[in-house]
Amino acid sequence: MQKRFTAGWGVACLGGVSLSLALVLAACTKGDAAPKAAPANSGVTDALIAQAPDGEWLSYGRDYAEQRFSPLDAINAGNVGQLGLAWSVDFDTARGQEATPLMHDGVLYTTTAWSMVKAYDARTGKVIWEYDPKVPREQLVSACCDAVNRGAALYGDKIYVGTLDGRLIALDQKTGKVVFDRQVVPDQKNYAITGAPRVVKGRIVIGAGGGEYRARGYIAAYDAQTGAQVWKFNTVPGNPKDGFENQAMEAAAKTWTGDWWTLGGGGTVWDGITYDPKTNLILFGTGNAEPWNPAPAGRSGDALYTSSIVAVNADTGAYAWHYQETPEDRWDFDSDAQITLADMTIDGKPRHVALHAPKNGHVYVLDATTGQFLSATPFVPVNWNTGIDPKTGRPTINPEARYEKTGKPFIGLPGAGGAHSWQPQSFSPKTNLLYIPANVAGFPYFAAKDWKPSGLGFQTAIDGYTTSMPADPKVQAGALAGTTGALIAWDVANRKVAWRVDQVSPWNGGILSTAGNLVFQGNAQGQFVAYSADKGEKLWSFPAQSGIVAAPMTYAIGGEQYVAVMVGWGGVWDVATGILAHKGGASRNISRLLVFKLGAKGQLPAPPPSNAGPLDPPPLTGTPQQVAHGGQLYGRYCNVCHGDAAVAGGVNPDLRHSGAIGSAEGIKMVVLDGALHEAGMVSFKSVLSADDAEAIRQYLISRANEDKALEAKTGKRIGKGTARN
Repeated sequence: MQKRFTAGWGVACLGGVSLSLALVLAACTKGDAAPKAAPANSGVTDALIAQAPDGEWLSYGRDYAEQRFSPLDAINAGNVGQLGLAWSVDFDTARGQEATPLMHDGVLYTTTAWSMVKAYDARTGKVIWEYDPKVPREQLVSACCDAVNRGAALYGDKIYVGTLDGRLIALDQKTGKVVFDRQVVPDQKNYAITGAPRVVKGRIVIGAGGGEYRARGYIAAYDAQTGAQVWKFNTVPGNPKDGFENQAMEAAAKTWTGDWWTLGGGGTVWDGITYDPKTNLILFGTGNAEPWNPAPAGRSGDALYTSSIVAVNADTGAYAWHYQETPEDRWDFDSDAQITLADMTIDGKPRHVALHAPKNGHVYVLDATTGQFLSATPFVPVNWNTGIDPKTGRPTINPEARYEKTGKPFIGLPGAGGAHSWQPQSFSPKTNLLYIPANVAGFPYFAAKDWKPSGLGFQTAIDGYTTSMPADPKVQAGALAGTTGALIAWDVANRKVAWRVDQVSPWNGGILSTAGNLVFQGNAQGQFVAYSADKGEKLWSFPAQSGIVAAPMTYAIGGEQYVAVMVGWGGVWDVATGILAHKGGASRNISRLLVFKLGAKGQLPAPPPSNAGPLDPPPLTGTPQQVAHGGQLYGRYCNVCHGDAAVAGGVNPDLRHSGAIGSAEGIKMVVLDGALHEAGMVSFKSVLSADDAEAIRQYLISRANEDKALEAKTGKRIGKGTARN
């Protein structure tokens, strides 16, 4: 039975087909008294965020409910065809761009890759100030999925950003000058911050990523004036011998087995944080259990509070309730996707609900006050469970999905990329539809044999070599055909699709809905598109020259409405999925901010020339055993950045084209000596030997020659060649 508590009691070849607790809980940190709220301030206040002016965008999801719905309607379904480019800015970093800009008092603020912050005149695009936290490029090895940042928070006269190397920084809104700069993660080796902070009653609330490393998940609140920690809630229990911080952790420990704490446990809060003023609760999503494969840590059971929605008291961080969406998660089904609050009629009754569409492929409707399960309905094909109990919300796990027990590969639907990842959804109170950027893609899970943890890189215990994409045109064609995306308008009350737009590729952008009967989304084909919110009719598009993964926003100045979106292909789908990263056709990264208004006639400059070259690898001199060993090492340490089967996306270098593979000494200089550490390629000498480096080189040569032959046979290019950093 799925159990919860009432309030007051507290990637690899994604898409490839190759191969609870009936206890009374009250949780707060030992010895902590309930802290006082920070003093009232001027500027952006709690009241202002709660009743956001129509023309401003003051927080990540625009308002506390995280609906990403704007009441502006000057741009509407009748005139959106007149939308044109008002201004644009190109960025100085060719990494994935995932931020939602903010707009207050005529200034547009945004973050870019590498946690940089920029302020522009929202009407003209003139730069007001820029700030670079100077994140070491070596931090890439501790960040799951590109050097991305999803946005900032405004409060008082400051703007706040979390950095990739785990700092919380406050800047003066007018000047960009640093007010405070604090490291807030336990360590900078296993944790990284990519999510946007939230502001709750004078505190900045944020967690961190690291669920593939040695991280113990948490969410914490920091004083907005000083950056001092006010409270912290861990999402998974630590070593029982050390005692438990609170009853919530003691109860959770009963759902774990083995030595889970040795690898942290996971459950990271890297996105998906929503404050509910009606209940004074903070609802947040948690990530996967670590490692994915439960066997090496001897893990069994539900592993609370991973892959869950958890609610805590906003003043104290005390546990209120939880609902676990994916018990015993072994598929990387993070629940960190955006959580949206809404007031609507469900089964004939008015309800204050939380709407969630996480990676596991279901739309969940929960009572936002108590966490009571109301419904869960698949919105994409699902095979990891055989059904969900309509009363308890407990899924029945498909026995074949426990791949570490079967010893066989399991093609999971959805895959590790998720049916819906971090790209924000949107809810329109005008249509009562939830707009979901969906991925339709699987993933081949296969437990690594004799796996042991190491001191560097991912610690998932998954075999990424055996399941990598083969140089077989039929297999590749099948994988590509079966890997798509969709914009789904979900009828929450009736638990069904209202309309759907099928898309060429997964990994399309987040959603904005407006009172003008519009839905805006960028996509992996490099198009920024407007649809009618009621029917899904395509009304307008603009070619952005690069894939769009970020969510748009809108604002108004002087009675004129603008729509803004960050452009720049990247993230896990690009860096890890090999040939699948290119299916959308706009995998080249050109990072920029685009701002539109009616009647504007601006144009983008021509894209810079491509630096892609033909495959011209040296001949293979290694043995089959050496190639296989190199493939295993590549699958464990390399493919998360350089792509499945050594086919890179559009952000990181494609090693099949690297000159280093032509020289044994050259590969050792890069892999072992760290010759390119300033570009983010750190030394792996702590986990790899000279013989290992040579084996990886021979694997890369083998793969390059296989693909060269395949290209000659089919006349089709595999991947897009080299990439800039």
